[in-house]
Amino acid sequence: MTGFGRAEVAKRGITAAVEVRSVNSRFLEVTARMPRSLSQREKNVKELVRSFVNRGNLTVAISVEEDTDGAQPMSVNRSAAKAYAKLLNEVRKAAGIRERVKLDHLLKFSEVFEVSREEETDERVWKVVEEALRGALKEFNTMRRNEGKELGKDLARRVRWIDETVGTIEGLSTQRIPEERKRLHERIAQLLDDKSIVDQNRLELEIALLADKLDVTEECVRFRSHNKFFLEAMQQEEAAGRKLNFLVQEINREANTIGSKTNDADVAHLVVKIKEELEKIREQLQNIE
Repeated sequence: MTGFGRAEVAKRGITAAVEVRSVNSRFLEVTARMPRSLSQREKNVKELVRSFVNRGNLTVAISVEEDTDGAQPMSVNRSAAKAYAKLLNEVRKAAGIRERVKLDHLLKFSEVFEVSREEETDERVWKVVEEALRGALKEFNTMRRNEGKELGKDLARRVRWIDETVGTIEGLSTQRIPEERKRLHERIAQLLDDKSIVDQNRLELEIALLADKLDVTEECVRFRSHNKFFLEAMQQEEAAGRKLNFLVQEINREANTIGSKTNDADVAHLVVKIKEELEKIREQLQNIE
């Protein structure tokens, strides 16, 4: 389900701003964008996100500002400076450039300098970032819940319409059996002039078998049961997306069975409409966790 959440926390000279965005996905995928100083906290960020979200392709953007009055201790990363100088000399020789590597060239690489940070400072920064991340995820989930309520109303309306249509199909199917019985008698009467040679017991058996094939009561009962479970699952607190997807598959299976058993044009038309609604429901379920 798509969503957005943002939170900002400022404490003890540290300001952390976090934005969480997501698009639909069958699984949980988290991409974290954060300052290099927090790169070792990427695992913590993803674990915290998993405690709030089960599905979705999420992007977490974190920015941190520290009020240090320009007193941040800086040092030269000697290994990085030597590595860049060596690489630049190799490039110069490969390209046939006579100009020597200068300090200006090395200063273009930010890795040459590093900020010396104490472990205590890192922990204080993470505490502020963690609080901001929790706030952003709470707002993110609030937005998704509101969207989910609107989707739920639409899904419930469609399922109730399907349930009513199943009742109509069951009524039409029941009416169809006596009509088929009469039609079969008429066809046999046309084929045979001497009705005395017709085995009435065999005829009644064939009609009974035909009526059983046309009867969709069993399918309609299962249909209503699935619809009931679908509506109940939508009211549960835990994530129900996978359960709802499974129920839609079962409902679609019953619709296919009814469509294959009927030889009534009106029933076939209603089955097509039901399958159209099921496809719309299936598309909406891709947005539900």
